[in-house]
Amino acid sequence: MDTTLTDLQDYVDAKLGEAVVSSGVAHDEWNLTVAREQIPRVLKFLRDDRRCMFECLIDVCGVDYPGDERRFEVVYHLLSPRQNVRMRVKVRTDADTPVPSVTAIYPAANWFEREAFDLYGILFSGHPDLRRLLTDYGFQGHPLRKDFPLTGFSEVRYDDAQKRVVYEPVKLMQEFRSFDFESPWEGVEYILPGDEKADAPANGEG
Repeated sequence: MDTTLTDLQDYVDAKLGEAVVSSGVAHDEWNLTVAREQIPRVLKFLRDDRRCMFECLIDVCGVDYPGDERRFEVVYHLLSPRQNVRMRVKVRTDADTPVPSVTAIYPAANWFEREAFDLYGILFSGHPDLRRLLTDYGFQGHPLRKDFPLTGFSEVRYDDAQKRVVYEPVKLMQEFRSFDFESPWEGVEYILPGDEKADAPANGEG
């Protein structure tokens, strides 16, 4: 295990105090879980402290645990180029309680937080423009939630008669993979042209 990483972990844990929920280093990766309301203070400390200098926000993503009371985990991936160290900072929240936005600390968090809101429905308080990013503005639901239906709620198509995009309930025109169009997985029940040669003896032998 990297002693530099463990020394830095001990230093940060002591400085952050009660803001730390859990902290640990495993497989040379540092995972720090903090209280939701403390995330701006924690990230500002990690960015500005001279022993940390986590100046780069690599990513912000969501994780869904639908069976938990606080079903969502927000994960911040940080990089300290000067220390050559990466770390994850995590917070937990539910579907109704917002996580404080960190766009004032890391401007790069703007679209990452919008993506987490769009795909998971995670709310971020204080975000300057929290709206959908990847799905359409009229999209229903959040497609990366574990309880989101595989077929979605509605489908979008361009109606040539109306000359506009229309929304319609999802209609499945056939069952999933219930056909036999020469499928290499399912095969067919009749002999295809050329297949009758497969059982013929080679070079006239028989």
